[in-house]
Amino acid sequence: MKVVILAGGFGTRISEESHLKPKPMIEIGEKPILWHIMKIYSYYGFNEFIICLGYKGHMIKEFFADYYLHTSDVTFDLSKNEMTVHNNYSEPWKVTLVDTGLNTMTGGRIKRIREYLPDDEPFMLTYGDGVCDVNLQDLLEFHKKHGKLATITAVNLAGRFGVLTIDEDETITQFSEKTKEDGGWINGGFMVMQPEVIDYIKDDTTVFEKDPLENLAHDGELKSYKHHGFWKCMDTKRDHDALEKLWQEDKAPWYIWKE
Repeated sequence: MKVVILAGGFGTRISEESHLKPKPMIEIGEKPILWHIMKIYSYYGFNEFIICLGYKGHMIKEFFADYYLHTSDVTFDLSKNEMTVHNNYSEPWKVTLVDTGLNTMTGGRIKRIREYLPDDEPFMLTYGDGVCDVNLQDLLEFHKKHGKLATITAVNLAGRFGVLTIDEDETITQFSEKTKEDGGWINGGFMVMQPEVIDYIKDDTTVFEKDPLENLAHDGELKSYKHHGFWKCMDTKRDHDALEKLWQEDKAPWYIWKE
């Protein structure tokens, strides 16, 4: 199963770092948050990634181009122009990096990678700036069981994100993007989608969190998977510092692959 990661935004709220690198490449514990997100998926056996690039996308390409080298001991024989790799460890990942445009909105980015998705199975979808300890296998089983087009991991947190109205059988009856309400269940990312969801996206100007998710909710095709554990989005410098502190103190709840 493919995992689609939206990694093309400008990251304006964390401009202290995003003016130098794309937001998903901002590091926690000397590794980009994108790497942390991929490690979460990999822990549950999801190792095929499609990463939607935009702002400074070349830096993400360079990270993966050099990944094998950076995870190895290596000897360079400059006189012979030879390189010998020792004790290599690389992730079991297959990563497709797609330039989805500098100014393309989130929905447009998803629509642009349609050709890389199979027609006969769902795909995972998340953002390149959030970590959590949700059980992704349980999330997938929940999605397959209810038979609707889309599932969102819902987390109970105040402010800043799309607020969900959820009925008794976990169907999302209304999706309201970035209201000023406090509290309530919000969109935590870590979604599962059927390919038909892309039919709800018009073009590059479509914000996925607006018409597509709102219309899916209106059609009764959007379910919530309530997650009561840890979730954190790196939206600001303060958020980054909080995540870094958890990592440095060995208290990071998303570090589920720890041996």
